[in-house]
Amino acid sequence: MMMMMMPVDRLNSTFAALADPTRRAILARLASGEASVTELAQPFEMSLAAVSKHLKVLERAGLIARGREAQWRPCRLEAGPLKGADEWLEQYRRFWEESFDRLDDYLREVQRTEKEDGRNERRTKGGPERRRQTWHKQALP
Repeated sequence: MMMMMMPVDRLNSTFAALADPTRRAILARLASGEASVTELAQPFEMSLAAVSKHLKVLERAGLIARGREAQWRPCRLEAGPLKGADEWLEQYRRFWEESFDRLDDYLREVQRTEKEDGRNERRTKGGPERRRQTWHKQALP
């Protein structure tokens, strides 16, 4: 399996920032457009200072950028690090898909074999017990 390489520090800071549900909610809000700290804080029961701390984590991870327009300091989503994390995760998605494909193939083979065995049991006089007795006789010296 070929691994996509992303600088480890960048990947670590991206996942660390995404580990908190408040920060994920902030990113979800910013996906629909720029917002001020006050707007971002509205859905949460926390102080503006606490929201600002979350924004600093997101900013250090490169997931948001802050602008300055007169008195308004809008925050906006910077999706680059998310793309890098997605590319890193992609290799594991492919691994699981390939594993599930192999499992599907195996299950189809088992079902096919069981179906064939069922047909053979009906054809063999005495059914499965008779076949076992026959096999034991053949296997013994």
